[in-house]
Amino acid sequence: MLRKRTEYSRSSDLPPFTLSGFPGLETSQHWMFLLFGILYIVSIVGNALILFIIKEVQSLHKPMYYFLSLLSVNDLGVSFSTLPTVLATFCLREIGFDSCMAQMFFIHLFSFMESGVLLVMSFDRYVAICNPLPVVIHGFCMVFPLPFLLKRLSFCKANVLSHPYCLHPDLIRLPCGDITINNIFGQFIVISIFGLDSALILLSYMLILRSVLAIASREERLKTLNTCVSHMCAVLMFFVPMVGVSMAARYGRHAPQYVHTLMSLIYLFVPPMLNPVIYSIKTKEIRQRLCKILLGTRF
Repeated sequence: MLRKRTEYSRSSDLPPFTLSGFPGLETSQHWMFLLFGILYIVSIVGNALILFIIKEVQSLHKPMYYFLSLLSVNDLGVSFSTLPTVLATFCLREIGFDSCMAQMFFIHLFSFMESGVLLVMSFDRYVAICNPLPVVIHGFCMVFPLPFLLKRLSFCKANVLSHPYCLHPDLIRLPCGDITINNIFGQFIVISIFGLDSALILLSYMLILRSVLAIASREERLKTLNTCVSHMCAVLMFFVPMVGVSMAARYGRHAPQYVHTLMSLIYLFVPPMLNPVIYSIKTKEIRQRLCKILLGTRF
């Protein structure tokens, strides 16, 4: 059997992967399908409404809202990247090799781009308008080698993934060959993008805090800090689950399977769903327009 799998993995037909569903919840498949369907609808509709409002309202054509548009585009990208396989696990459990590589590419691409957008938001709002292309190119160049580094390896084990979608930390556990290069490159990406971005974002808030403390009026200090709340929430919702997923994949291999599944779901579901909610609540112009669209009233 092992020999057959080895020969198959080295042939021109690359092996498919088996997606894991939601361990321990096999008897609640219908409810889980309904839950994730609602989460996707909230995420997609919420971010689409943000884009629509910013496009239609002339007064929102400002640097701050262009950044929010970029964030919504990234959140839509993550949602559409995971949607096919997450919902498909309720009826199908297999994904082709090339489809898995494509999904992995787009999930990580949009994640890296979101990290870059959050970084730029913390420093210079005008960068996203004048030249947002470097954020896209940087993320693309980092993710582009990942599928090719995996494709060169032999897969001779049972290719069962830990999640209902394809992530690089999960995929590098499966090959039979030497994965040293894959591990090193994966760690390099995490440190150079997420590690550096988070450090620079922290630096920017230290500079902001120093400036705020120099303001004499207490009311002015609170008003200035309040403008940063939405961005701080977005940063925490993105980086905390991301670090948790990365650490759990590399150092928590003996943890129960539901821990890995829960961490990855929080990482990919929570930011796209809550970002539009937070920015709608904290941004007066968007909140008023949204209430007018949904309720026909002005809040």
